[in-house]
Amino acid sequence: MAVNSLQETPMGERVHIGIFGAANSGKSSLVNALSGQDIALVSSVAGTTTDPVYKPMELLPVGPVVFIDTAGFDDTGTLGNIRVNKTREVLDKIDVAVLVFSAGRSDIQEELRWMKELSARKVKTICVFNKSDLSANIPDELKALSPLPVSAVNNTGIEELKKRLIEIIGRDTELSSITGHLVNAGDSVLLVAPQDIQAPKGRLILPQVQTIRDLLDLKALVTVVTTDQMVPALSALKHPPKLIIADSQVFPFVYENKPEQSMLTSFSVLMARYKGDIHTYLEGVKAVDRLKETDRVLILEACTHNPLDGDIGRKKIPALLRKRVGKGLQIDVISGPVLPENLSAYSLAVQCGACMFNRRYVLSRISRLVSAGVSVTNYGILLAKLSGILDKIDCGV
Repeated sequence: MAVNSLQETPMGERVHIGIFGAANSGKSSLVNALSGQDIALVSSVAGTTTDPVYKPMELLPVGPVVFIDTAGFDDTGTLGNIRVNKTREVLDKIDVAVLVFSAGRSDIQEELRWMKELSARKVKTICVFNKSDLSANIPDELKALSPLPVSAVNNTGIEELKKRLIEIIGRDTELSSITGHLVNAGDSVLLVAPQDIQAPKGRLILPQVQTIRDLLDLKALVTVVTTDQMVPALSALKHPPKLIIADSQVFPFVYENKPEQSMLTSFSVLMARYKGDIHTYLEGVKAVDRLKETDRVLILEACTHNPLDGDIGRKKIPALLRKRVGKGLQIDVISGPVLPENLSAYSLAVQCGACMFNRRYVLSRISRLVSAGVSVTNYGILLAKLSGILDKIDCGV
């Protein structure tokens, strides 16, 4: 297992593995043993780990993963409660959990409660009995969970734990590709990627990079152009492309100028399916027709950035919504992983492509919004709706 060997792999594309257990149960030592390096701070003093610590690694043959080393879930006091809440937030992000039981800890009721919650959330979980070098006596009430005896100190059971992680990790094959539902080997695909003020100098934005790599893996014939070169590129192609993938902001232009037989979608719509729940997004966008000037809309950005002129989430979408609904429409924009407490105050939430989040976390925030009675959609789907072409693009349903 190599640490940070895949620096180019975004955190949102890694399998998230959470390490949970009581304070001083050896969670950080376990992370070190799994990585083969001393990358987590280890101490005999309970509470050494405070905020969750993310450790990107490569677990072969799975590929890029991130281990999340959490604070003990039995921490106490005001600061301890904050740490426990931070640990609980990790539950929304993980694909797999390693629940650590520790030799010498007689009361395991808290561990069993967490096991029950992980099961309720349908999180794939591996139970380990750590510090087995101190005692091999597994409590009777724990035996039913068939925990794997390990010793992070002596490095025993670690290889078996890696094998179990590899076995338990699995992705939905339908969603393992961004474009596989639309493209086959040999298909011609035209990507329209505006390089405007919003594009980082010298680089493509992450959804564009991910989509290009996905198409190359599928052995598609890929052409990438800026908006002003789309028409000349189409003329240069011997046959019309099977698929055109455009930035959602240039949907109207691309739709007006594309060949009739070419399918059309956007990077954001592709991400809506790959990272979120496309069916919920398509249902949620219908709320646009019901919006009133007195309603509130929540714009959700996955990453923090310095908004520039023409920012899609802070400028363009609000302007288009207010043009349609009225200038009094209240629109709040938040960045990062935290949702507002009073979600029920909003009539519509609009999520960006969420390329910085993993799919499980996006689905968890969609679930929270829907439970609060909020309609949820995505940048690309909303822009297609506002452009009047939603029924003319391919959303992968």
